[in-house]
Order: sequence, then C-alpha cells, then structure tokens
Amino acid sequence: MYSRLARTSTQAGRQVFETTARGYDVLRDPLLNKGIAFTLDERASLGLLGLLPNAEVADIAPQLDRAYAIYSAQPSDLAKHLYMMSLHDTNVTLFFALIQRHLLEMLPIVYDPVVGQAIERFSQAFTRPRGVFLSIGKVDAIEDSLRAFGAGPDDIDLLVATDAEEILGIGDWGSNGVDIAIGKLAVYTAAAGIDPHRVIPVMLDGGTNRESLLNDPMYIGYRHARVRGAAYDAFIDAYVTAATKLFPKAMLHWEDFGSSTCRRVLDRHRDTVASFNDDMQGTGAITMSGLFNAVSVAGSTWPEQKIVIAGGGTAGCGIADQIRDQLIRDGLTPEEAARRIWIVDLPGLLTDDMADGLLDYQRPYTHPAEEVAHWQRSQPLLQSANMLRWPEMATLQEERTQAGIIDLAAVVEEVQPTILIGTSTTPGRFTEAIVKSMASQVERPIIFPLSNPTPLAEAAPDDILTWTQAKALVATGSPFDDVKINGTVFKIGQANNAALYPGLGLGAIVSRASKITDEMLLAAAHAVAGEADLVAPGAALLPSNAELRTTSSVVAVQVVQAAQRQGLARAEIDDVIEAVREAQWWPTYVPIVAG
Repeated sequence: MYSRLARTSTQAGRQVFETTARGYDVLRDPLLNKGIAFTLDERASLGLLGLLPNAEVADIAPQLDRAYAIYSAQPSDLAKHLYMMSLHDTNVTLFFALIQRHLLEMLPIVYDPVVGQAIERFSQAFTRPRGVFLSIGKVDAIEDSLRAFGAGPDDIDLLVATDAEEILGIGDWGSNGVDIAIGKLAVYTAAAGIDPHRVIPVMLDGGTNRESLLNDPMYIGYRHARVRGAAYDAFIDAYVTAATKLFPKAMLHWEDFGSSTCRRVLDRHRDTVASFNDDMQGTGAITMSGLFNAVSVAGSTWPEQKIVIAGGGTAGCGIADQIRDQLIRDGLTPEEAARRIWIVDLPGLLTDDMADGLLDYQRPYTHPAEEVAHWQRSQPLLQSANMLRWPEMATLQEERTQAGIIDLAAVVEEVQPTILIGTSTTPGRFTEAIVKSMASQVERPIIFPLSNPTPLAEAAPDDILTWTQAKALVATGSPFDDVKINGTVFKIGQANNAALYPGLGLGAIVSRASKITDEMLLAAAHAVAGEADLVAPGAALLPSNAELRTTSSVVAVQVVQAAQRQGLARAEIDDVIEAVREAQWWPTYVPIVAG
C-alpha cells in the first residue's frame, strides 16, 4: 500500500503527507483520499476546488456513518466483503476506521471465513490489482517486480506472501489467493496498528492443480500445474533474496503454503531472515495461550499431561511442536515429550510403520506399531476435508482400509488423555462417546475443537459442557455463543490467531528483530494468556477479540523484550512501552501539504 505520490514528514510537531499529486490524482490515491474531509486550504493547494461537492468540510464521523449504512445494506456477507475491498481501494483511512469501530462484526467479513468465498470468485470479480504478483515462470523478473512497487529500503516493514496452495478450508486457489495476503495485512493493521502504508501483499504464483482454474478463461494466474522440487525452492529463494535486498528491515510472513512445503520453506529461511509462518507457528502459539490457562485452572502441571490431537496437518503438528517444547522446558527429554503426544489423522493413529507415507514434521510424533498392535481397529472415514488437498494421507489411508485403523475413539480409550485438540476440519469428530470416555478418566478434561469456520468444528461447546457435566475446559477456533449450565455462564474463548500474530509482527518491527525465534513465540503466547481474566466461574480461557488493540500492544512489548534478551534487536530502544505506542498507526486523517 506504499504511495508513490506522497511521503511522510513532520511539520510543527505533527505528521503530514507531502505530495506532488494534484487534482484527481490525489482523489484516486486511496492513501491520500479523504473525500469531503479535505480542508479548504488542502482543496486549494492540491487542485481540488470544484472536484468535491460544496458541502461543508466534514470530519470522518459522517463518512463512517454513511459507509456503515452502505455496508449494512449489502445482501450477503460476500457482498459486504466486496464493498469493504472497494472502500479499501478508495480510502484506506476510512476503511480501517470503519473496521476499528465495528471490529468484532467486520473481522470475519474482511478476513476469515468470508475471504474464502471471495477467493473462489476472485478472477471473476477482479478489478484493481493490489500488491505484487510474482510468477515461477518469470523468476528473473522477481527483483524488478518488487522494485516496481516503488518503495525504498526504509519504506516497508512487512511483506505477507502466499503461494495459495492450502487456503483455509478450501485448498488450492492459485493467484486468486492473493486476497488472503491482502486480508492478513488488514488484520495486522486493525489489530495491532501496523502502518498500511508500509506493507506489501505478495502472490507467489507457482501454478495451480485446480482444473477449474486451469480451464477458466478468466483465471488471472499462471496457467500451469503446480511446480515442485528444485525449481520451486529456487523460486522461493529468489523472492527472499530480492525482498531482503530491497527491504532489509522488513519481516517476511508466510501464509497458506501447502502441507509438503510450509515447514521446508520456514526452516530454510527462519535463521537468516525475520520470517514467520502463521499456520504452524501462530496457530501453535495461540493454542498454547489457551492451554497455559487451562492447565492452570485444572490445577495440574505440564509433566502430567497426555495429549491427543485429531488432525496431523500444519496446524496440528505446529501445535504439537509447541506442546513438546513446553514439556521439555518442564523437565522431559525430547523423546519423552514427543511420546506424550498422539496424533490421529486419515490413516488413524500415526505409527512408525507409516514413516514412508508421512511428511517430515509428522514423523517425530509416531508411536511404535508394536506397542499399539492390540488396540482396537475400525474401518476409516472415507471422506475428510483434508482428503483432496493432502494426497499423501489419502493414499496411506487407502492402503490401510482392509486392515482397519486405530481411530480417535480407540486412542482416547487407550491413552486417557488430559488434553484433546481438534484440527481435523471434520465436523462432529468429537462424539459424545469420545468426550464421555475422556471425562470418565480426567477430573477437568481440556478439550479444544479448533477447526474453523464454525461448521467444521469437531464439537460444539454446549455439547462438550453438557456431556462432561460442565467440567470440561473448552476453547474453540471459531466464535461460539456463551453456554449457560446450572446458573453458570461459560464464556467460550476463541483461539484466534488474530490475537497473537499482529502483536508478534509489531514487536518484530519495533525491535527490528533479525529473526523470529521460539522464545519470541513463547513470550507472545504468555502475553495473550495473561490478558484473559480467569477469576469468574466459567471465564473464557482466552481474551476477547473486542480488545485486540490492547492485546496486540501487550504482545508487542513482550516480543521486543524477548528480542532484546536474545541480542536480536537491531533497534536501540530505551522505553519499550513508548516505542510500541509510537509505532502504532491509527486511522485518522492527517494534513496533506503540496510538495
């Protein structure tokens, strides 16, 4: 969203935009446009006289009322999303001010889950390009393409890049997936005040395997099957090299990469540049926030925990990684910690005799096949939301259909877990029988059905609380209403990554961290956990998303301090709290002066 037509400066102690643009060029730049809020002096100096209605100069308030009325009149959530994106193309300040005023209502519209619908129709609704589109068919042009954005080395703080292979619950959508990077950046700004003038959404177009796109004459992307192997890695390497050369202070965010590539890309670059994968690291960290509070409320300790995770994809294994690390911090060896975690996916419980069919990040959590040989087996589920986008698992499941698999019910019965986590995208996976089996062995079972959007949740909180006589400690991945049982109102905390990654990014930007470490993620997780008020009976295990700006500020402070402790902060900061406060952007109109 960097503007080539303006630069920021300070005059008389206040921030202003200086611009050489005049007339309609000012009104057409969404970062400069104020609509009827331009002052009379601005109208005169910027050549706007006669180009705006003659109504009295207004502040942003009536514009917000008018925009919200138009938004509310839209006939569907998708129409509301498209209206908001058109507002984003017209007036960035008004766009974020509207989200700020209606944060809980609009975040699901601007981002997850409605952005999924927009992505499916992106080629048909495409009007104005936003961000930078890089193609694996034009690797030599990557640096020139990023340079064409027009920003200098000190102008960009954050790039969110996606190859769109595994978006939310909808899978591979090729270049349509640029909307996921745009939406992610909108959350960064709304939740943490990342300056929208200093970010770039990036589409890393490596092709698509979706036949409907390859055969759609309106498809906007590279019309080619997904490229794999060395050519793909060279493509990503070229992007990282160019991005860090042109924007050396910027953090790189990876979003919605495929199961077979996300960990490899993260591991390849995380020790050399400030980079972060929200699907693995962010999901793991926000889940830990809820687990820290759940374990405390249950009155237990980490070494006592036994964890079953339904869903062995990027989210499930990202959560497993951070649980394992916590168990190690509490005294277990790495081997002991991994053995406390059982992962169940399409082929059932992951065991060491499956190794050839598993992804690298799943293998540490396999259990010896001989140890579970006597466990009950059943026929596998034939369909799953993961089936189409995870062919490795689908093939492995087919191989085991005849012999049967060790399913979730059998694992819960045998393991008697204290913690049950769902990232399976299989609705109803946590059945009454499974939940009651767990609750019969544990005084305060910790049950987190995290799949989203809401229809994909493994169980509803009211069912879990009813089946466990209100003893379960519950957090979800989607928003759910409060549950009232025997006079107690149970607030359902949402493990929404938006409570964590924006503050993490802000902290990395403020500190100019040279890399994003596990210690920073842990600091962020503890910071989010600390914002939940656990005093009242039935209290939510996680803070409300209505307080995202506050939560993000607290997270950012803790991340900056972690970067300083590790010697990774390149910025010299004396007062961390004040540095975080000063770095935050707010959606208010600033003066624009003719340059």
